[in-house]
Parts: sequence; C-alpha cells; structure tokens
Amino acid sequence: MNYLKLADDCVFWIKNWFAENAPGCKAVLGISGGKDSTVAAALCAKALGPQNVIGVALPSGNQSINDADLICKYLGITYICINIGDIERSFLLQSHSIEGGFTSQSVLNIPPRIRMTVLYAVAQTKGGLVANTCNLSEDYIGYATIFGDAAGAFSPLGKLCVREVLGVGRALRLPSVWVNKVPDDGLPGSLPDEVKLGFTYETLDHYIREGVCADKELKERIDRLHNKNLFKTETVRIPAFVPDLNNYRDSTTI
Repeated sequence: MNYLKLADDCVFWIKNWFAENAPGCKAVLGISGGKDSTVAAALCAKALGPQNVIGVALPSGNQSINDADLICKYLGITYICINIGDIERSFLLQSHSIEGGFTSQSVLNIPPRIRMTVLYAVAQTKGGLVANTCNLSEDYIGYATIFGDAAGAFSPLGKLCVREVLGVGRALRLPSVWVNKVPDDGLPGSLPDEVKLGFTYETLDHYIREGVCADKELKERIDRLHNKNLFKTETVRIPAFVPDLNNYRDSTTI
C-alpha cells in the first residue's frame, strides 16, 4: 500500500478542512506518547505548520508523560503540560453524594473526560480546535470513552485502521520508538490493549478490512463489542478524513 500518498492525502484534507471551517485556527491535541497522537500531531504540523499545532500532555499526579515533551520538540509544535491530578481527586471526593459512590467503570472514565474538558479549555484560550486522535480499529469495538477521548472537532485518523496508522507513521519517518510503542490506555497499572481485548489489532484490522476472522469465537467477540458500542460513534459524529483505499493499492511499501 502506498502509505506516502495516504499521508499526503490526509494532510491535504486537514489543510482544506481548516481553510473551509476554521481559517486561522490552531490544532490542539492531547499528546499521550503513543502512535495515534504522535501521527495525528505530525499530520497536523505538516498541514498547518508546526507553529499552528499545540500538543498538551495531561498526566494525573505522578503519571508519566511518556515522551510527550520530546515528541512536541521533535515535531516543532508548542508543548503544554497540565496535571489533572488535583481535578480528578476533587471530583472523586464528591462520590459520597451518590448512594454507594461511583462505580469502578465510571471512575475509569473520569480521567479521559477531564482531559477532554481541559483540551477544550486550552483550544478556546489559544484559538484552536481539538483533534480527535482515535483510530478506526478502536472506534469499531468502542474502545474509547464517549465525550472523553472519543470527542473532538475533527478526526485525521478516525477512518484508518491501526495498520494504516502505523504505515502513515512510517511514511512520515517518525521515530519507531513512538510509532511502534505497545498500545495501552494510559491508565495507571493498565495492561496493554491487546491483552485486555483478548485479540490482536492485526486480527481486528483484517476483519474490518477483509471481512475475515478464522477464529469463530474471536469473530463473535468482535461483533459483540461492535454492536454493543455503536451508540458511541452514532452519538458523536466528527468530521473525518475518509480515504478510498483503492487509491493506495500498489506495490509501494514503506
């Protein structure tokens, strides 16, 4: 697949989308240190110019920023770090207001929603728009927090599977240490994504793109997750770059 052309087309889409919808605005992204935010930031920097992109690291307490500062420096974009630890703790202290307190699942979703609130505050302050950095593979199975990391004003990667995001990262010649980092949700003590999901992104991407999954149980699990979480993408519809993959199917590989 010609990932260089795919990357160029995504850059072109971002540039045009901003020209038509938000001329003069900056792109604001949460920088987690993983492949998605790194690739999205690189695409935005190429489309809008590094001076018009802001990367925001949002650790909680002593949580690592995962090279977020180094990524921003490498891309030449503005770096901001805002620790959400105190906000998170203050919020959790109010759990007594609900009988039985917050459930464990609701507690897990609090940090992503706080982060998105902070990102929108930064964007409004700096004259920017928040980029959604989720990919198609995650969205397909609902592996995102609605109104948390699933939010945003525009989506460069929302219609790209993990394998395509990796290909774009290689086409952009981003350091492998960031692009090929083992994906996880960034929560303290969390297991890698593929361990928690019970299947690999390679298996998921093959099913999404080719409609094939040899393992019947895995296929049923993927279908179950997809159908159960459809409300997330149906509720929040974000303008996204939609590639016609037939345009990139040639012998070029990166």
